Amino acid sequence: MFDSDGRPHVHTRRFYEVLERADTTVLDNIQTRVSRSFLDQGISFTLYDDKEMSERMIPIDCIPRIIPSWEWNELDIGLTQRLKALNAFLDDVYHEGNILKDQVIPIDLVRGCPAYKVEMRGINIPNRTWVSICGTDIVRTNDGFLVLEDNLRVPSGVSYMIANRNAVKAHFPRAYRNHRVHEVSQYGEFLHRTLLEMAPEGVTNPVIAVLTPGVFNSAFYEHMFLADELGADLVEGQDLVIKDGYVYARTTRGLQKIDVIYRRVDDEFLDPLVFRQDSMLGVPGLLHAFKLGRVSVVNAPGVGVADDKSIYTYVPEMIRYYLGQEPKLQNVETYLCRRARDLEYTLDNLSKLVVKPVGESGGFGLTIGPDASPAELQECETNLRENPRNYISQPTLEFSKSPCLIDSKPEPRHVDLRPFILHGRETRLVPGAFCRVALKEGSRVVNSSQGGGGKDLWVLRE
Repeated sequence: MFDSDGRPHVHTRRFYEVLERADTTVLDNIQTRVSRSFLDQGISFTLYDDKEMSERMIPIDCIPRIIPSWEWNELDIGLTQRLKALNAFLDDVYHEGNILKDQVIPIDLVRGCPAYKVEMRGINIPNRTWVSICGTDIVRTNDGFLVLEDNLRVPSGVSYMIANRNAVKAHFPRAYRNHRVHEVSQYGEFLHRTLLEMAPEGVTNPVIAVLTPGVFNSAFYEHMFLADELGADLVEGQDLVIKDGYVYARTTRGLQKIDVIYRRVDDEFLDPLVFRQDSMLGVPGLLHAFKLGRVSVVNAPGVGVADDKSIYTYVPEMIRYYLGQEPKLQNVETYLCRRARDLEYTLDNLSKLVVKPVGESGGFGLTIGPDASPAELQECETNLRENPRNYISQPTLEFSKSPCLIDSKPEPRHVDLRPFILHGRETRLVPGAFCRVALKEGSRVVNSSQGGGGKDLWVLRE
């Protein structure tokens, strides 16, 4: 909200004045009503700690983060470019593998990755679009926007983006109108058009279903929300059956053929005939129907190889290789601990770096050097020496903070952004994002699964 001299930016000055005029009671009431709106809708997420797993409401902060249109345009261009390169990479490594033959990326890094599914080799995907829904995590530093990671498997959070907007817009109506904020309500329409474009060849009026692991999944609220937005059936694996190579949903009216499955089930559980045999969440024979081209699964199985944290390091090279362009958005500087020199550097600077396991997500397994205890640093060092290929390290970033209402007064907290990029035959991006916030003082971990919260992002019109 403020520049380096402590003055509000031009694009945040008007809302700063709103906060200046509002007394504590007014802001507390707004925060209470915004939080209650989440409670009334049952918007929750599963939180984990060392002792328990519990279902709680996602904390929402009522003070929006505001960015000008020119900054959003910069993100739009960079994110579109990035997803185009990631889709080209996935289509290549599951077919000819030219990027591996040309030694741009080490072959063992790709084909040795647990998320690389050999069962997907040679499968032709509609529009060559392996990833139709991407959630990319972005932070802003003094050097501009940086990409933390690309979430390509079953990215979540878009329902919270829209719920944050609805709650904050309702309780700051005048400020919202005066700021001329871009809407995000068209996301459901964009997603629907994207999924229609992913239908199997020859299908003119595709039927869409959202496949959920069920009510005990941490993001089940979002699965219900998406099915409602799409006007699609929300189904579990047990609701689907394969017949003559086609997928059908069991309904009260009989069997209904399904053409496009927006899956929110992880790869390993999708088809017990191919992946985990003990899975009760998937559909036996689903991959066979997929290979026959009789159903589309979005996002495609096997895309996790492209969001592995080791592969992340090479996304700028993918952009140069497939598109012949320089990256518009930069990665965070990253050290691959599988390289001897990078491991040595990481061990020598452990107290200054963030160490991440390559296959984890949701903030799990992180060691944030400056915040870690001596015992935690020692454990991290042991893990690095035992299995260096399983880790990367990155500098501890000083990224953006935004005002949050904490105990009745605004206080700075770290924030990031997760915009959602859609691609079928074309790319679509609503001007908004799930803005995640580390509500614990001093914390840099914004993940909902680790106790983080959310706030609305206002992208201003020209």
